[in-house]
Amino acid sequence: MPENSTEVTAAGIARLAGVGRAAVSNWRRRHADFPKPVGGTEASPSFALPEVERWLRDQGKLAEVPLRERVWQQLTGHPGGAVTALVHAGCALLLVRDRPTAWLEITAVSDARMAGVLPGALDQVLADRFGEGRAVPTPTERELLPSVPLLRAVAELAAESGARQAFDFLFGRQLDANPRQYTLTPPGLAELMADLAEPPRSARQSGKHPSRTVLDPAAGTGALLRAVGRPTALYAQETDPDLAALTALRLALHAGGSGEALAVRTGDTLRADAFPRLTVDAVLCHPPFNERNWGHDELAYDPRWEYGFPARTESELAWVQHALAHLREGGTAVVLMPPAAASRRSGRRIRADLLRRGALRAVIALPAGAAPPYGIPLHIWVLRKPGSEQPPAPELLVVDTAESEPAGAPTGRDRLDWPAVRAAVLDAWTPFDAPGRREPVEEHPGTSRAVPVIELLDDDVDLAPARHLPPRAAGGGAAELVRVRQRLDDTLKLTSRLTPPPAVPGEPARRPFTTVGELARAGALHLRTGTGASGGTARVLTEHDVLAGTAPSGAAATGTAPSGAAAGPAHTASPDAEPLLLEEGDVVVPVLGGGSMARVVDQATAGAALGRNLQLLRPDPAALDPWFLAGFLRATANNRQASSYASTAARLDARRLQVPRLPLDEQQRYGERFSALAAFEDALRTAGRLGGQLVQGMYDGLTEGTVAPE
Repeated sequence: MPENSTEVTAAGIARLAGVGRAAVSNWRRRHADFPKPVGGTEASPSFALPEVERWLRDQGKLAEVPLRERVWQQLTGHPGGAVTALVHAGCALLLVRDRPTAWLEITAVSDARMAGVLPGALDQVLADRFGEGRAVPTPTERELLPSVPLLRAVAELAAESGARQAFDFLFGRQLDANPRQYTLTPPGLAELMADLAEPPRSARQSGKHPSRTVLDPAAGTGALLRAVGRPTALYAQETDPDLAALTALRLALHAGGSGEALAVRTGDTLRADAFPRLTVDAVLCHPPFNERNWGHDELAYDPRWEYGFPARTESELAWVQHALAHLREGGTAVVLMPPAAASRRSGRRIRADLLRRGALRAVIALPAGAAPPYGIPLHIWVLRKPGSEQPPAPELLVVDTAESEPAGAPTGRDRLDWPAVRAAVLDAWTPFDAPGRREPVEEHPGTSRAVPVIELLDDDVDLAPARHLPPRAAGGGAAELVRVRQRLDDTLKLTSRLTPPPAVPGEPARRPFTTVGELARAGALHLRTGTGASGGTARVLTEHDVLAGTAPSGAAATGTAPSGAAAGPAHTASPDAEPLLLEEGDVVVPVLGGGSMARVVDQATAGAALGRNLQLLRPDPAALDPWFLAGFLRATANNRQASSYASTAARLDARRLQVPRLPLDEQQRYGERFSALAAFEDALRTAGRLGGQLVQGMYDGLTEGTVAPE
């Protein structure tokens, strides 16, 4: 075994072979020739990757390790840690992309010689791309020596998929593997914030402001700057040196060799601004929230506090004023804010001054789940640097996007309909921000309104959008409530027709049973687990959809890596996961919860991807009727014996579920009854939803006066 061979854990071996960790534990016990641990701990040993690959091939469990998987295992097994290895990989990918001939010459020598030559070549390409004071230091020969095999493999991966795609894949894996280490900005939110920072269309068409210089003072993983279209210069500052280096490399590779300037600096932005004299066209910022130690004591006389000195509890208002300080006159800042910043009494004087001077132009409330912390509906503040010769803006645009989510749609982390949210925001912002606008902006009850600033300058200066929007007509008004009542009446009649006939007593059945696992081994059905990847489809059937009986509501990223987005636990896949598309007649069973539920996929659901925490049973129609299968899988006793318990959660193992051995024609008789029961259940669900909608609509209509008490 080579002295610096990459090590891999049991979880890594399971990923290589496409099996569970339990299978790896079984191999270690059953096979005396399984590779011995070379490191790690007794509870979590590590093994030499070359020995593992050789053993898997000899056992016929691995034809060839995918290149991307091999590179990832080398990166995670790097002696300097995954972050160091990823920085070295990013530097090498820049060299591969910008100077491919030089890279080929460097790689033609031995590993030791390559490590000696690389620092000079990397220093030159990093200096050309980032200039002085860069966030990416040039690695030394000693640091690069253990990375050389990884860099050769990374170059192979770049030849296969491209330098940017290779880094995106590795960086995305690093984010997925360490979700608590990074505060992520989902791509849908990043695109919306970048859109709001765009100059008005008339200005773009006239070429009045052809340059697009953008600053992100809390850059994080670089998601906001990646979303900017056609920039001429990007500036970023990040406190964490490792993350700053990774973000710099990500942005440089994303630029595709274009001529845009790129400067990424490391440091505490509020205490040590890396760009003190810089003014830009736009600032995008997702700052840290609720920081008490932001520099309140030592920054009392800082010139950035033009609108008032922020209280110790108002770190977000410090970030807002930092953003305004870096704008040219007429420039736009878009800042993500916690909702409390719109109404806390400690910030009311600064909010009032922002309004009086026309610096704050819009407050936009997002649905809960838009970004961390996912449990609260965050706000976007849009600010404009006041011009010396321009009068203050007389109005503030308030927008509440909660109504952009369809009624009854699941909400929360990674379940937002970002196209609908984006459309609701831009449909309100675009006419409001039109240059030279003279006509009043159309008011949309419950969604958007241009509020006169004078109305907001009271004792509280409360800017929460919901408090300044006229309510939407209850349930769409009295006419809509009439339509809901008619639909409810029709559904109740259907429910009555579908009500099962009285049960006929029968003798307890004594049938031979088999398990789903045995049927899978016999080829009567295929058993798969959902990945959550959407591939070419925009729909994902989620666990919530199966339990609630609703249409596929999830959507997963289709790119090679998340654009600074957090991976959703319910139905988000790793960047390289293949989608599992549903077919009509499939049976879907939830993994978690321990409840009895099975759904037969119909024509409307077919084509969607199967989400995580779901198991798919695809029966052979010549051997199994899908409705018969789903019906027996829902039996309470069946679910009890197939469930296991870890801590407070129940987990269903579909392989242990039992099905009677019956001829196909007898299965179809049962299937017809189970199908009728499912239709009755759907009708009951629909009636419940319509009934709830009607009751709440009547309450709202009566209290708001849109429905007469008669």
